[in-house]
Formats: sequence, structure tokens, C-alpha cells
Amino acid sequence: MDSEIAFDYSPLLKIYKSGRIERLMGETAVPPSLTPENGVISKDVVYSPDDNLSARVYLPEKAADTDEKLPLLVYFHGGGFIIETAFSPTYHNFLTAAVSASDCIAVSVDYRRAPEHPLPISFDDSWTSLKWVFTHIAGSGPESWFNKHADFSKVFLAGDSAGANIAHHMAMRAAKEKLSPELSDSGIFGIILVHPYFWSKTPVDDKETTDAAVRSKIEAIWMMASPNNKDGVDDPWLNVVQSDSVDISGLGCGKVLVLVAEKDALVRQGWGYKAKLEKHGWKGKVELVESEGEEHVFHLTRPDCENALEAMKKFAGFIKGEM
Repeated sequence: MDSEIAFDYSPLLKIYKSGRIERLMGETAVPPSLTPENGVISKDVVYSPDDNLSARVYLPEKAADTDEKLPLLVYFHGGGFIIETAFSPTYHNFLTAAVSASDCIAVSVDYRRAPEHPLPISFDDSWTSLKWVFTHIAGSGPESWFNKHADFSKVFLAGDSAGANIAHHMAMRAAKEKLSPELSDSGIFGIILVHPYFWSKTPVDDKETTDAAVRSKIEAIWMMASPNNKDGVDDPWLNVVQSDSVDISGLGCGKVLVLVAEKDALVRQGWGYKAKLEKHGWKGKVELVESEGEEHVFHLTRPDCENALEAMKKFAGFIKGEM
């Protein structure tokens, strides 16, 4: 029975009739390092002891022996809410490079994944992590690097794919619920959405793919992550752009950077997100950058290619205040 496959979602995972789940990628973990990597040191912290949830904190090594305050980046990894972790080589390497380029302190959040933990658990864990981060706003939280180095007037949320979806929803929630009693606003300065995972049952515009196989694959991944929702891919967690009932004018930050890839099936959702912010009363500034000829999350698989280096330059520049 344990070898009989119930659902085959290769190359992501397989689900066996016994209930066993075999993830086919993103399961390798690398340790943090207090020996500088690309000028960056890292360590792991527990943000939710009750659920045994951790995150990885990154700091420029040159700042360690100073009292320098740095922008704070909170990063949510991608993987369709199903695969990958904050501790995989893919995300460890990306965060190390991002912190080096941006001269910031960062925390990469690990959250529970579907299908064992269906949505909205990933969102709930991410909110718990944000609230934990903001316990350091007065300089007296449990993590010394945040107390000493985090500039809470410059907090950025970011993520790729499903992580970008999470970053958006965290900024929306932060506008409605205080992350800390110390705050007079959302506490979020800006967000970066990299190849954001938004979708809808019908194409968002006349340029979005109509390929039935592509659309059904995206839908299948969502339904594996959120099997209990009644609206399918029109669920408001996912249909952020096209749905008239989803109001994003209250997004809780003043700056947004959207990065998209030309050959990514999700590219038009990114363009639509920018247009919706501009047309529906949000008061901030949004910029979109498209990487020509590139596929979904190409920057993670080919971080040294010219377009990935250019995307990192935009990512870092946004955090450094160059937008």
C-alpha cells in the first residue's frame, strides 16, 4: 500500500495511498554560518515555540561589532505553499546575496506547508512570525541582532511566487491589525513581490496564457494547498487581481516593487496587480520590472545570469531607497 501512488504531482511531490507525502525538491537543508559567506553571517531562531517554527536571520558581518541600524527585510519563500523551506540551499544562497547587496538585516521565515497543513495555516504562521519580529521594536526582544541592528522605520516584506502572495496579504493585514502597540501605522515601509502567485479561473487579460494544460496545473497546485476552499482559484487568497470583490486600496505600505518574468505564466497577474493598485485608490508608489525572455523564478536557478543580477540590483536598490 505504501508504494501505491494516489496523486503524482511531479516534479513537486507524490502523495501515496497510505497518506505518505514524498517531496521531490526543496528538502535539502544547509546550516546557518557565523563564518561570513559573501560578507554575511546567519543564525537560526525560533519564533513560535508552540508549533516549533523557526526562521533564519542574516546580518552583514561588518555591522556585527557596531551599533549600526539597518533596514529590516522579512522574506517568505516560494514553492506553491507546498515545497521548499527557509533553510534550503536555494533560499540560503538568495538571502545571503540579497543581504550583501542591500546592506540590510533579514529574516527568512519558515512556515508550515500544505497539504499536511492546508491554507490558511501558511498565512497564520507568517503573521505569527511578523508579530514576533515586531516584539523587537523597542530594542528589548529575544533576538539580539534585531534589538541592536534593525531599523523599524524601514521594514520591508518580500517573497517570490507563493511567498510574494504571502507578503501581499501580510501588508494588507498589517494595515488592519497592529503588529505592535508601539506603532501608529502598519509598520511596513515597502513590499517586493517577485513573480507573484496570483491567479483566477479566467485569464486576467487578453495576453495571459489560455493553454488548458498550464492553467489546470496551476489550479491543481492551488487546490492541493487549499483543498477546503469553495471558490477554487477564485478564492480571495489567490484571486487578488481580477476579482472586483477584493479591495487592495488599503495595502499597508507606501512603496511596492513588482518583479515579473516575460515567459512566466504568472506574468500578467503581476502587471494586473500594478494596474489595480494604480487605479483603485492606493496612495503609494508602485514600480514593475519585467525580465525579458525569462521563466518563473529563473533568478533562483540561475542567480549569476545577467537578468538575475539585474533583478537583484533592483531588489537591493528598492531596500536602499533608490526607487
